[in-house]
Amino acid sequence: MHIDLTGRTALVTGSTQGIGAAIAAGLARAGARVGVNGRDERRVADSVRALAEQVPGADLVSVAADVATDEGAARATELLPQVDILVNNLGVFGAADPLELSDDEWRRYFEVNVLAAVRLTRLYLPGMTERGWGRVQYIASDSAVVIPAEMIHYGMSKTALLAVSRGFAKKAAGTGVTVNSVVAGPTHTGGVEDFVYGLVDRELPWEEAQRTFMREYRPQSLLQRLIEPEEIAHMVVYLSSEQASATTGGALRVDGGYVDSILP
Repeated sequence: MHIDLTGRTALVTGSTQGIGAAIAAGLARAGARVGVNGRDERRVADSVRALAEQVPGADLVSVAADVATDEGAARATELLPQVDILVNNLGVFGAADPLELSDDEWRRYFEVNVLAAVRLTRLYLPGMTERGWGRVQYIASDSAVVIPAEMIHYGMSKTALLAVSRGFAKKAAGTGVTVNSVVAGPTHTGGVEDFVYGLVDRELPWEEAQRTFMREYRPQSLLQRLIEPEEIAHMVVYLSSEQASATTGGALRVDGGYVDSILP
């Protein structure tokens, strides 16, 4: 399948590392103009340089803005007034005792993981519908439906994203704009390595630590390994394409499969 996104502009939130960086690279390879987003201007600039080396000739825009705030979202729309592909990837995660978590921390997870995506959708969706073409995606998680006991706050935010995605798909019905969620399973990023070592013996070599984590904390996985960021990016690039024009309102799984199905 040849995917050509030439002439399309994409914004990938939280794209200086991990899944977001892989998605930005995948979209750039397909020919899209890509907005690389993060809060720190220097880090965004470094990420843009690295991506330009990775994808020679890529058309990249630095979007240094904290899109979890009103001001940051407004700044993003100044830098990229028109977006054809919006990938709401920004998110925070971490393990915590749910009985010890403060109200402020619950609010932080909702504001960063959910409200930031809602705000940007609200800003960019009208333009997409006016032009009769657009792609809005939310990077959700299997934690939305298999809530980990140590990550209830995170799972809550990802469950909310599934509702947001489905609702906006209905709002955009018949306009030529598709809205979908990508349900990602545990994915191999630097942050996840720290997370895994917070739950298993730090003296274990990485491959053994990964297997131990999957066996003890994600035993339902059929894949029985962490997913690579590029595997998530492949799905996002497809959903951004003309070839995915009849796919909307969905929760597309890149979760490694489950012993018992958790989603239709």
